[in-house]
Amino acid sequence: MRSHGCGDLRSDLAQDVIGLDVSLCGWVDRRRDHGGVIFIDLRDRSGTVQITVDPDLGAEAFAVAEHLRSETVLQVRGRVRARPAESLNERLATGHIEVLASAITVLNAVKGTLPFPVSVHDEENTREELRLRHRYLDLRRERMNGNLRLRHLTIQTARRFLEEQGFIEVETPVLTRSTPEGARDYLVPSRVCGGEWFALPQSPQLFKQLLMVGGLERYYQVARCFRDEDLRADRQPEFTQLDMEMSFMDQEQILALNEQLICAIWKAVKGIALPQPFPRLTWQEAMDRYGTDRPDTRYGMELVNVSDLVAGMGFKVFSGAVAAGGSVKCIAVPGGNEALSNVRIKPGGDVFSEAQKAGAGGLAFIRVREGGEIDTIGAIKDNLSAEAKAELLERTGAVPGTLLLFGAGDTATVNKALDRVRQFLAKELGLVAADRANAAWNFLWVVDFPMFEFNAGENRLEALHHPFCAPNVADLGSEPAQWAATLPTARAQAYDLVLNGLELGGGSLRIHDSALQRQVLETIGLPLEEANRQFGFLMEALDMGAPPHGGLAFGVDRMVMLLAGEESIRDTIAFPKTQQARCLMTQAPADVSLKQLEELHVASTWTADE
Repeated sequence: MRSHGCGDLRSDLAQDVIGLDVSLCGWVDRRRDHGGVIFIDLRDRSGTVQITVDPDLGAEAFAVAEHLRSETVLQVRGRVRARPAESLNERLATGHIEVLASAITVLNAVKGTLPFPVSVHDEENTREELRLRHRYLDLRRERMNGNLRLRHLTIQTARRFLEEQGFIEVETPVLTRSTPEGARDYLVPSRVCGGEWFALPQSPQLFKQLLMVGGLERYYQVARCFRDEDLRADRQPEFTQLDMEMSFMDQEQILALNEQLICAIWKAVKGIALPQPFPRLTWQEAMDRYGTDRPDTRYGMELVNVSDLVAGMGFKVFSGAVAAGGSVKCIAVPGGNEALSNVRIKPGGDVFSEAQKAGAGGLAFIRVREGGEIDTIGAIKDNLSAEAKAELLERTGAVPGTLLLFGAGDTATVNKALDRVRQFLAKELGLVAADRANAAWNFLWVVDFPMFEFNAGENRLEALHHPFCAPNVADLGSEPAQWAATLPTARAQAYDLVLNGLELGGGSLRIHDSALQRQVLETIGLPLEEANRQFGFLMEALDMGAPPHGGLAFGVDRMVMLLAGEESIRDTIAFPKTQQARCLMTQAPADVSLKQLEELHVASTWTADE
């Protein structure tokens, strides 16, 4: 039906295409009637080209063009010619040529009112709910079309790189069994096995380990994963992972290979040569300096522990926190004296509110004046000795004009509050680019995570990543009899790749010894009988000559969001869900018939008042 794409008739090829008879297909982007000559901007996925319809040169085509509406689907036949010098359009790649139409065929007309304009670049003025309800129209827009092309290029580059490295793509099951230690599963009732359930995979974790036992050695998959959890801008109930697993490679080799993969993607998609190797921080260093295990290292304002300086002072908020086993930390805000008023830091202010949202009771503060003098409200100044003041200024690097913000309490809350305030102030003070499209690319490996964290609600340890991470052998002890005592405080051979404060992906070396795997499951409170019921197939496989192996998975949606400079992963997915996990276009989820439920041996207890 067509000989060329609309965008193929480019200015840089003008000398080659002028005079060609072409057949084009696409959508009417705009139609303009200029005193008897009609101009149509025809758009397909390759770009836009101007169609000129002159009644003296094509009366039938002109009669059709007179009644065209935006988004009508056309076939246009005509001859390419150079545009007059005064009508060149430098904003279009095809802006030096036009197609003089000899015939226009309407392939499909728009039969109703468009819910929003497609050709006008006014996404900001179109409600997201409307865009998602009519996603097929939204996808015609340059922005969304470009994002999906970028996604394709990202995945294509990853595939080519991994296959050059000897990886094999393998699909793993989507219907599997529900296992503990993770987010909430999406469950699928079985019609054939009454009363039993499949679960949609949260990741291909166990299957990719079994592929290593199966001798594939290097596996990858662009895997669909599912988690029934609360949504936010960078989270969806179904998402895509670039998943991989490798045998006979240590942590250093895995990190080096994945750095090369990321560099290949950024080079292909953004044309940027990233510096290597990527910086590294241990988990403990990240928590101490930034209060989070996914720090944004594009700016300073690192957390400084001043507990030792304030432990004995008379300010009870500080001394009481240290005495209770907590800590006092601060961040130094350069230029904060001028930028942040007392009102913003005190109750009711926006900075105070950020700390409060993270669980803190508030923020104490000191303003550093000329000559190193400090200015504050309350009892801090009166109880801080000259020696402690000098040490505080040196430790924080504070100079005149610096604002010091303090958090005091249990260390976890202090870290969380100051991390949140730090991120908020970085945007407020312009320390990071206002839009992600102009972002710097600060990659960071965070390594040496703890194996476990304490779940106070259930009064037990739980795996920080998942219970298949291998512990650091230096922390275990030489004898299996020591494992029960050493595992709770052991570090995991786990690693996350962080980009500009967002986790891009993560992985670990895996446990390949069944006895150690059973001990880890017991440490998280899974009795031996239950462990065998849930993971007996894995333990059996580990006893059949499992090689040392490890892996990693990247979140494709989040990676593309960052590459595209978007704020939400919904703008990098063809058909995303809302924050209520709904598809506005298809109206899913939806009711099903009672007959379907009966066949699945399921009855609903849900009532409308819930």
